[in-house]
Amino acid sequence: MRVSSTSDWALSSDAHSATRAACVAAAMAALLCAAAPARAQGSVGGQLALIEREGADRSDPSSAVVYLEARGRVEQEAATRPALRQTTIAMTGREFVPHVRTILAGGSVSFPNKDPFSHNVFSNAEAGPFDLDLYRRGVSKARTFARPGIYPIYCNIHSRMVSFVIAVPTPYVATVADDGRFMIPDVPAGKYVLHAWHERAGGSVTREIEVPPGGLAGQHIVLDARAYVAGPHLNKFGLPYAASRADRY
Repeated sequence: MRVSSTSDWALSSDAHSATRAACVAAAMAALLCAAAPARAQGSVGGQLALIEREGADRSDPSSAVVYLEARGRVEQEAATRPALRQTTIAMTGREFVPHVRTILAGGSVSFPNKDPFSHNVFSNAEAGPFDLDLYRRGVSKARTFARPGIYPIYCNIHSRMVSFVIAVPTPYVATVADDGRFMIPDVPAGKYVLHAWHERAGGSVTREIEVPPGGLAGQHIVLDARAYVAGPHLNKFGLPYAASRADRY
């Protein structure tokens, strides 16, 4: 029969003490985590209106983009919707569908060709020009929009095809309804800059807001489209499109 030595008892005592200390530390950490309040979140909502020139065709408010850019140390806690990281603009009937897409900067947009002829998607945007070259029906090509900005998208074959990709630096983006109402969910309390854009308004409108823990309603945004005049754009070579041409592709 083995007799335990003094050193054995000392080792056993040390092991028990270490175990107790670890348990106490874990319990304290759990209590601290439970006591730490989650950052309060609410919704930011309101109404967007477009002022049109008399006699002009009415614009679609749902193609406007409204988003919040955080100020100071507010953390970007919102769970980013998958569509903000990867989305699609289809080419069908010689149109880009939808007309406007919003994406998180660093996300990608695919451009599938669903027409029975070729298209050539390109943009000359300062934030990141690109050219996807010519491709036929059934082919899809994608582009990553690394920098925040407004990207007009064109087809080098069909001059009337126009769309916009709006790359934003934040997940706090509104879906604007047909009647101009908008709502941005799950916004942490803090200071923000509210941005609103529409292609006819000649640029973005911004204002500083402070979102309380319960959210912020009643934001009224007016975009002035009275100075908008539709005009032709240049092709990817910086030249005017041909005045008339048959589709050769």
